[in-house]
Amino acid sequence: MVDVRRAGARYRGGDPDAGIESWHSFSFGPHYDPDNLRFGALIACNEERLAPGAGFDEHPHSHTEIVTWVVEGELTHRDSTGHETRVRPGDVQRLSSAAGVRHVERNDGAEPLAFVQMWLAPLRPGGEPSYEIVRGIADSTPYAVPEAGALLHVRRLAAGERTAVPDAAHLYVHVVRGQVRIGPERLGPGDAVRVTDAKDLQLPAESAAEVLLWEMTGDGR
Repeated sequence: MVDVRRAGARYRGGDPDAGIESWHSFSFGPHYDPDNLRFGALIACNEERLAPGAGFDEHPHSHTEIVTWVVEGELTHRDSTGHETRVRPGDVQRLSSAAGVRHVERNDGAEPLAFVQMWLAPLRPGGEPSYEIVRGIADSTPYAVPEAGALLHVRRLAAGERTAVPDAAHLYVHVVRGQVRIGPERLGPGDAVRVTDAKDLQLPAESAAEVLLWEMTGDGR
């Protein structure tokens, strides 16, 4: 089954007066949608835009794998386990909140910041929080989140190029930039596709594009 979700259908949150714009692809915060709580292990896919000097003050998380992909600008991350990092385009950041952690996310730079943050439910709750950043991840190397039974694939495509889509029980496709197709559907920035029992799919690019694909094999619903 292929379920296309358009960018314009996302729930808009954030605080524009504070320089924070957010678009939520799943039930989130005050926007409760019982029919859109999760797909596979994925429970949030948030597109965030922070003006220079804006950010999220220290706040808690638990029992969540938090993966961040910076689109443009530079994200400052600080957490209660002592990590302080600058995350740039091409880096993958993961914070395993486990039994509990607090963190801060800010745009301390002079340019606007845009990033996609994705939350996954772990297969088993609890444990000790952990942090990892991979600099300049390559398209050919998927990023594993074994705690959630998931793999993140990054695809950067030239116009006219196509790539195979991983076969998976649950596959989530999020278009960061550019135009691609999956089957008869044309997808643009912010559009997403949820595929159940994905098999033998192709993703051709109609323009230069950047796409995030979650291959999920865990106990998703």
